Formats: sequence, structure tokens, C-alpha cells
Amino acid sequence: MSDSNIETADDTTAHTTADIAADTTTDTTTDATADTGERSARKVRDGVVVSDAMDKTAVVAVVDRVRHPRYNKFVQRSKKLYCHDEANDANVGDRVRVMETRPLSKNKRWRIVEVLERAK
Repeated sequence: MSDSNIETADDTTAHTTADIAADTTTDTTTDATADTGERSARKVRDGVVVSDAMDKTAVVAVVDRVRHPRYNKFVQRSKKLYCHDEANDANVGDRVRVMETRPLSKNKRWRIVEVLERAK
């Protein structure tokens, strides 16, 4: 009787090991599929072109309204973004929409999606 119990215990252990191996394979496949699936939403900002002197690059000033932590008053904070402009069609004063992208150079992490309004 003890021999049959030992065999059953070995079979159970072997079965459990096989299940663990199958589960591990399934988890790896699921993780790989999740990595190649959708990417996170990219940030989109509207701003005004401040400089277009560089080739295929425009400097865009983006203004954010943030609430002051102590005084609860809205304060305007501006940030200059270096944006990729493939066609060199943005001019100083244009309102543009920019989107976050992979690093293109030391400072460029944004690209111009569209020109919303031309400078007058």
C-alpha cells in the first residue's frame, strides 16, 4: 500500500510541475502580447511658435494655468518646447498643436502635428 501511495505522490508532483511549466509559458506569452499591444496616450499641447531659426526645428511656448498652492490664484506658467517640424512650414507667431514623441535629439521630444492658426 505504501508503494502505491508513493507512486501517486510522484504522479501528483510531476503533474504539478507540468502545470507550473504550462502556467509560466502562458504568462510569458500574455506579457509579450501586452507589451506589443497599445501604447499609452501621448501628451498633446497647443502653443505659439517663438523661434523657427533652426532647420526642421521650431521652439514652441506652451502656457499652462496652474493654481498657486498657498494663494489659490491661477498663475500662468510657460514652457518652451523644442519641436520637430519636418516640412519647415511653421513661422514665428503661428499657433500650433504639438504631440509628445520619442527623443529625436538632446532637447527635441515633441513634434508639430498641425498649424492651427497662421500669424497675421
